[in-house]
Amino acid sequence: MGRIGKFFRDVKSEMKKVSWPKRKELVNSTVTVVATVVVFVLFFAVLDTGISELIRLILE
Repeated sequence: MGRIGKFFRDVKSEMKKVSWPKRKELVNSTVTVVATVVVFVLFFAVLDTGISELIRLILE
């Protein structure tokens, strides 16, 4: 039981050393990630539609 307690004390100690991002940095990073995901979704949607249409033309 002592090892588990030591583990959680060590975790608490390490969490105090973490450099947490400021609100502005967090918002900027979140916007960047969401924008990147949207761009990739649109890209793959267009690519999927194009390939589907190409296959439909070949099979007709």
